[in-house]
This record gives sequence, C-alpha cells and structure tokens, in this order.
Amino acid sequence: MDSAGLSLDRMRTFVRVAERGNLSMVARELGVGQSTVTRHLNELEEAVGVPLLSRTTRRVTLTDEGSRYYTNCLQILRLVEQAAEEARDARRAPAGAVRLSCTAALGVMHITRLIFDFQDKHPDIRVDLNLTDERIDLVREGVDVALRLGPLADSAMKLHALGESHRLLVGAPTYLSAHGRPERPTDLSRYETVIMSNVAGSDQLVLSSPDGTSLLIPVSGKLRVDHGLAARKALAAGRGIGPAHLWLVHDILDDGQLEVVLGDYRPLPVPVSLLIVPERAAIARVRLLVDFLVAEISRLPGIRPS
Repeated sequence: MDSAGLSLDRMRTFVRVAERGNLSMVARELGVGQSTVTRHLNELEEAVGVPLLSRTTRRVTLTDEGSRYYTNCLQILRLVEQAAEEARDARRAPAGAVRLSCTAALGVMHITRLIFDFQDKHPDIRVDLNLTDERIDLVREGVDVALRLGPLADSAMKLHALGESHRLLVGAPTYLSAHGRPERPTDLSRYETVIMSNVAGSDQLVLSSPDGTSLLIPVSGKLRVDHGLAARKALAAGRGIGPAHLWLVHDILDDGQLEVVLGDYRPLPVPVSLLIVPERAAIARVRLLVDFLVAEISRLPGIRPS
C-alpha cells in the first residue's frame, strides 16, 4: 500500500487503540466491528512498513516505533482539527471545547468560579476542566492549556508566566494557644508541621528573612497529606503549623480560623505559569480562555508579578 493508505481514519483508529490498549473497546467507541479495527491497523502497519503494536490475548501495547508514530499522529490530527476550526472561527463566534488542566486545590478554590464567569461571556465554548497535581503530558492527554504551580522543566509547550504565588506560615489559634508561638525560625523544629507529601523537599522549610537571606529549617509532623484542601483543613483544625498559599487560606485568615506565624519570615514564593500546546494557541476559543485567565489569575489573593 502506498502513502495514500495512511488515511486520517486509520490514524485515528491507531491513536484510540494506543490510548486504550483494547481492540474491542475501540470498536464499540467507533461503532464498528472489531474486524474493521484490526483491518485498519493492519493496513496502517503495512503502509508504514514496521510493526506499530504488540498484541497479546489481553492487551495491545506500542512498540518503540509505534510510540514515536503515536506522538506524530497526535500532532497531525491536532493540526487537521486546528485547520478546520480556524476556518470555521472566521465565519462565526468561537465555539467548541477547550481542555484545561489545573492543580487541584487552586481549581476548586478559584479556577472553577472563573470558568463560570468565562462561560457566561462565551456560552458556546465548552470547558473540560481536569483537576490534578500530576505533571501530565499535555499532548498525550489531549489537554490544550495547563495551569501549573512550581518550577517547570524544559518543555516544548508555549509558556506564559503569570507571576508568583506568595505563601505564609500559619497555624490555628487553638494550636498556638496550646503550644505557644514560635519566637524564631529555629523554634519551628519543635512544632508539628502539616507536610505536603507530594511536594519535593517538604521536610524542610526554606524561609526568606527580613534581610533577604534564606534559612533552611528541618520540620516534621505526624500528618502528611497530598492535597492542598486537606492541608487547609488540617491547619484550620489545629493539627500543626505549615506553609500555605495565600489564595488557599485567605478567607479563613480573615475570619480568624488561622493566624500568621513568624510574619517577618516567609516561605519562598512559587512560580505560576500557563502552558499552552503550541498547535492549539492560535485557535480562537483557546486564545480567549488564555487571555481571560491571564487577566483574572493576577487578581487572586497572593498572586503577584515576578
């Protein structure tokens, strides 16, 4: 079979099989017989000239060549979709879906509300909001835009730096009343600390002192959590002292459920960034959501320019 056999339908079938690892599941999704799925894969492998999939009785997995081909197929299919969408966008108001990934606690506390406001302005745009603290592969997961906290490794994604998320050391009045307030940073080693188990280096606090120097304080605690909302709950319940993003606790600071500890010493701020799949950046609905988030996130408590 010549290159004409590399049809988009066969690429789409291959991508679905690669992602799901099951021929019968893909056949049901496509509304065709499993024999049709098998034929599409065989024709594609014949045209490419190398095995793309390794089949067993239970599962289908990618070969090394198949893994590389899968990544290229995703890019091709996205470009085809983008070309069609840009042509349609020129004739009508932006519509369709945007997939947004966001760190979970920030998503629940603030981004969900912002999405409501965005959709009130653009009712024809569907937003698929994925809340996760994992550093997912945007292309593989079909995500258009990701909102990330923390430093980023080298990436092929388009980066839009939003600023920094500032943090405070906080504790509940009940805990501070029972255990006393730390008077200096070194005292923190004697206190219970609510530790984020999914944050590297969280057994040590790095604090910025009033003169600009950094202090490294070892901490420990009997409670470790892997979600910002759980940390918020634990701090308010008096389970210890801990660093917290201002956007995470601003409301319970204001109503007295938490108090600032060692206010002259601050945990280092955390970068806030938007990552955008380059091939999706020019699509009108994606661009609208990015512009909206850039404007609105800068207004959240504790988010400041770098």
